[in-house]
This record gives sequence, structure tokens and C-alpha cells, in this order.
Amino acid sequence: MSRPILDEAFLHPAIRPAVAGHHRDLIQQVQAAIGAHPVVVVGMAGNPFVGRARKALDAAGVAHEYIGVGSYFSQWRRRNALKMWTGWPTIPLVFVRGSLVGGADDLRRLIDSGELKQLLAP
Repeated sequence: MSRPILDEAFLHPAIRPAVAGHHRDLIQQVQAAIGAHPVVVVGMAGNPFVGRARKALDAAGVAHEYIGVGSYFSQWRRRNALKMWTGWPTIPLVFVRGSLVGGADDLRRLIDSGELKQLLAP
């Protein structure tokens, strides 16, 4: 199953560079982090779900890289670019071994089921 995304052929040529470059620096930062760290959490200040995800990882003894992108009052456009890139609608974005596993509740299920340890096993 693939997620729907507007095909580039349906973008007017004049706007393709703007779409391709929309907050590309942040997307590249996240891509570099998920390539360099087994677990990456992308979040924002003041969001309780971000704190829950990070505390759950700490309690499980799982080191993680954290990328904070603003707060409820700042950088929402940058976070929106990440949401459009991943297709995930909420914050945090949790990546394990380069794959998006969802948010805080999804991470909690992976920890509780033991699947997170399996994903991180050498």
C-alpha cells in the first residue's frame, strides 16, 4: 500500500523548485540524524507527547538523538514540512533504524511488546 502524494507531473514547472526546496535544510538534518543514530525523536518544546516518548526511551535504556523544532508558538511551518515529507500528522516523529515508527503512543506499544528491542538488536 502506498500513500497518496501529488505526482510531480501535476505541479506547474514554475513551482517545482519551491516545493522541492521547502525547508529542505531541516529535512536533510533529520535524514542525517536517522542515518547516524539508531533512534531519533523529532519534537518541539512544550509538547507532552514528546516528553512521554523521550522518558519511555530513557526508562527502557534506549539512547536516542533528539531534534527540537520550535514550540507551539514558533517554527510550525518547519515542522509542517516534516509532516508533509513523512506523511505523519503529529509530533513527535520517532524513527528507529531509519524507519518512521510513529509517535509516542506507537513507540510505547513497541516498547511494551518487545518489538523495539528486536528492531534494535544487532
